[in-house]
Amino acid sequence: MRPRFIADPVRVRTPATSANLGPGFDSLGLALGLYDEVSAQVVADGCRVTVAGEGAGELPEDEEHLLVRAMRTTFDALGGQPGGLRVDCRNRIPQARGLGSSSSAIVAGVQLARALVRDGGRAIDDAEALRIAAAIEGHPDNVAPCLLGGFTIAWTDSSGARAVSLRPDERIQPTVFVPRERGLTAVARAALPPVVPHADAAHCAGRAALLSHALTGAPDLLFPATEDRLHQDYRAPGMPGTAALVSALRGAGVAAVVSGAGPAVLALSTPPEGFSAGMEWAVHRLSVDVAGSVAERGRLEHAERDPVAAGRKS
Repeated sequence: MRPRFIADPVRVRTPATSANLGPGFDSLGLALGLYDEVSAQVVADGCRVTVAGEGAGELPEDEEHLLVRAMRTTFDALGGQPGGLRVDCRNRIPQARGLGSSSSAIVAGVQLARALVRDGGRAIDDAEALRIAAAIEGHPDNVAPCLLGGFTIAWTDSSGARAVSLRPDERIQPTVFVPRERGLTAVARAALPPVVPHADAAHCAGRAALLSHALTGAPDLLFPATEDRLHQDYRAPGMPGTAALVSALRGAGVAAVVSGAGPAVLALSTPPEGFSAGMEWAVHRLSVDVAGSVAERGRLEHAERDPVAAGRKS
């Protein structure tokens, strides 16, 4: 049966994310209080996309936009496509810096499609929404916190991507250092070796387990819990500024890691008073997002909150 589309516009807010968190390569992620906002409406025909903020003048304004492609994939899963779409984006998440901008677009597309179809949230529940988003992205470590919020542990089995969301300790106040230059996940992945020493794998397994405890109730253990041997050192030659900042922060006792594939840096403990990263870094002191992505009726300029689909499990 073809889906029944709603006539009203729908908007969604999606958080930035940081994946890996040091030793949790391709599995751990954290949602951050920095957001992209998008509204969409079913129209008679065509596809018009407007982009303001990050990516304006660079991102496609048609069917090639990643968000629209995610919407199309989700509409197919719901049984059919609308005649046309109008999409308006207000982006705040820096592009290609390791803060989940592509995951934000994908999750926004999935959530908007769910919300634009009557009973779309029932037809595609959060577990299926995660599988769709991860299949588009290629891995679940960023889409999971973007969809569910909080601190997420993600994995993949025969059914696709799966994840659980845990509430981080309220004392954790992330700081993100964002450079001017951009990075590409594909390039960062290409720097990784096909195998690693068993001792390094064992080290990171223990640290990743410790990090789950540190993030949810023992932030005093964040520094040892964020020690990584699986990916950051291998990527360092391609991001010398990032590697130097991580080293400087950790030298000052800060639980700092490369954010995702970089080049941004995430500090999970507060840098000491007077610490300076230098003029080339924009510094953002953020909250941890615990709501995940939430879709609501109305355009971006509307302030009321009437959720019609949500990514956070109760």
